[in-house]
Amino acid sequence: MRDRTKLLLFIIVFLVLYFMPLEGINLQRAILEAFFMLQEYAREHVLFCLIPAFFIAGAISIFVSKEAVIKYFGAKANKVLSYGVASISGSILAVCSCTVLPMFAGIYTRGAGIGPATAFLYSGPAINILAIILTARVLGPELGIARAVGAIAFSVIIGLLMSLFFKDKQGVHEELITPEQADGKSRSLGQNALYFLVLILILIFAAWAKPKEAVGFWNAVYNVHWYLTGAMLIILFVMLFSWFRKDEINDWIFSTWTFAKQILPLLFVGVLIAGFLLGRPNTDAGIIPSRFVAMLVGGNSLFANFFASIAGAFMYFATLTEVPILQGLLGSGMGKGPALALLLAGPALSLPNMLVIRSIMGTKKTVVFVVLVVMLSTVVGWFYGLLF
Repeated sequence: MRDRTKLLLFIIVFLVLYFMPLEGINLQRAILEAFFMLQEYAREHVLFCLIPAFFIAGAISIFVSKEAVIKYFGAKANKVLSYGVASISGSILAVCSCTVLPMFAGIYTRGAGIGPATAFLYSGPAINILAIILTARVLGPELGIARAVGAIAFSVIIGLLMSLFFKDKQGVHEELITPEQADGKSRSLGQNALYFLVLILILIFAAWAKPKEAVGFWNAVYNVHWYLTGAMLIILFVMLFSWFRKDEINDWIFSTWTFAKQILPLLFVGVLIAGFLLGRPNTDAGIIPSRFVAMLVGGNSLFANFFASIAGAFMYFATLTEVPILQGLLGSGMGKGPALALLLAGPALSLPNMLVIRSIMGTKKTVVFVVLVVMLSTVVGWFYGLLF
């Protein structure tokens, strides 16, 4: 069956390449745009977002015991604690829908229940304090408040529903399982906590984006974020040489590489496809013209909200880029309901994101997760549009 599938795929690719009208200007532009988007993604997100996230995922896999993850995020864990931590994690981690994936894979493969794990998967990119503040300043306070409340509620609701549908029975991808090679007993709990804190701060400071609007604190941090990143790296190296054995460091690097080789190829393919279809943010170079999107999300019909949710789910938004994009769409006639629907679905999902989470938790769970995000975004966006 596998050989038949491969043969069919080869035939499809051959036919597409054979008959593709490459002389068409729009098609040429869309193909070039796909590679521009991949280049932009590699320059702006791989080094300073994904690589730190891979190291965090590798550290979780090696230095956090499976028993601890199950205790706090497993099926029998305290629901208030597990969902509470998962739902507010985005306020600490200002990450995009792709950067959150290695960390999601790390806790999921260590035994976290499907409910808390998917609550974290949604909340990581969706609940971003700076993005919510910018949403309120640029698009209006009511939209900023609705986004914050909706994202926190969604993470809990989606997690609980995923747990209900799948009874928190985990299907771990075998390639992401790392043996219990290092139990971390050579360090105290406080030392391990400081180690993870430094890793998280490196991710936060390295990925700190310049705000589009003047926000004092975030501008101040942006001006020194590389100095802060460098300081955290120095502290990390001191910790590694002082507290860690050589075999532990080797296991950590190997685990990090395991996550990277599993996730990066799928992300790159997804970014290429997304760039070809829709182009980079604020461009009109994809094969699907942006004016069609603006035409379809006017008013507050259920279809407009549903289409905004679907479009947001498949588009790739780097951290904070959704705000200026929506500002332009609202100026082109987009309704406020569809705007909220896109804000709730877009940052948390993307085509690259979907490809990766399918490889981690399987097709069925991924489809249900995406459907829940899209349907909840549609309903809440429509209701918000009725009120405002």
